[in-house]
Amino acid sequence: MTSSTASTDPAGLPRIRAGGRSFLALVLTPEAPLDIWLAALDHQVSRSAGFFAGKPIILDLTLVPLDTPHLADLLPALVERGIRVIGIEGADRDEPVFSTWEWPEGLNGGRSTAAEEIPVDSVDEPELPPGTLIIEEPVRSGQQIVWADGDVIVLGSVASGAEVSAGGSIHVYGSLRGRAIAGIVGRPEARIFARVMEPELLAIDGFYAISEEMPEALIGKSSQAILVDEVLTLKPLT
Repeated sequence: MTSSTASTDPAGLPRIRAGGRSFLALVLTPEAPLDIWLAALDHQVSRSAGFFAGKPIILDLTLVPLDTPHLADLLPALVERGIRVIGIEGADRDEPVFSTWEWPEGLNGGRSTAAEEIPVDSVDEPELPPGTLIIEEPVRSGQQIVWADGDVIVLGSVASGAEVSAGGSIHVYGSLRGRAIAGIVGRPEARIFARVMEPELLAIDGFYAISEEMPEALIGKSSQAILVDEVLTLKPLT
């Protein structure tokens, strides 16, 4: 009779297995006055319920001077909203204004992807920039695709309850019924294309629109979403 046990080192102790897993963290960059910024955040959250749920957040305080009113209340206010801050940048934890904060330990190795021009002249047969992710299967409800390195092309459909996030543009050759979030690394020139546009939410470079805010004439049609003066706008594909 034999027994199966975990592999051990020479000392007789079990070996510890460690693997890697990467996650995309969103960066929030507050601006003064903070009460107005928090009100704007609440408005965005109300329009895209659950958008921050389960997502790691980096809080960038670069644009907030130390003498900004209510700065000491900022992190508790975010925690109250269910926003999980895993790192803070652009400030010194030893400053007295942060004395009551439970300051998370810093993370190493994070980087922002530099902005680059994405060709948008051809809609029917777009060139594939380096780093493009092609998904040949439908994206089903509950699935979440995150690809920060470039465009995402979905050859099938994106179901209601699914979410696709891309550093560049998003191309859906079927129906887009879930959520599409483009330009997540700071690319306002990114676009969202769909053969059948029926989304729950669209976002480009942090600017959002939910289905109720989109023109009815373009719902269910071949459309593209772009930013026009920081307003997410739907246009027909011609």
